[in-house]
Amino acid sequence: MLVLTRKVGEGIAIGDDVKIVVMQIKGKQVRLGIKASPSTIVHREEIYQRIQEENREASGADREKLDEAVNILSTSSSTGEKVIRRAPLRRHVRPPDSDED
Repeated sequence: MLVLTRKVGEGIAIGDDVKIVVMQIKGKQVRLGIKASPSTIVHREEIYQRIQEENREASGADREKLDEAVNILSTSSSTGEKVIRRAPLRRHVRPPDSDED
């Protein structure tokens, strides 16, 4: 871990697109400003940990139940035959010929 000392107004750069600046120090709290591109996702540590935990729980879905759901969705309820789902046909419609003389 890199440990740095910074004063108010000073900052650090991470890569080319992230800059962290010390905005204020009040007692044991430090207020930081983060400059980053809009595509860079920034979370507080506790929020990031909660997102990671929810992702782990969601990825632990029971494989048998998922297979059963796929079978239910791909089988016709009245005939028991497999249904092949295709995208709807798209027809090209030409604009009417202009009658400008």
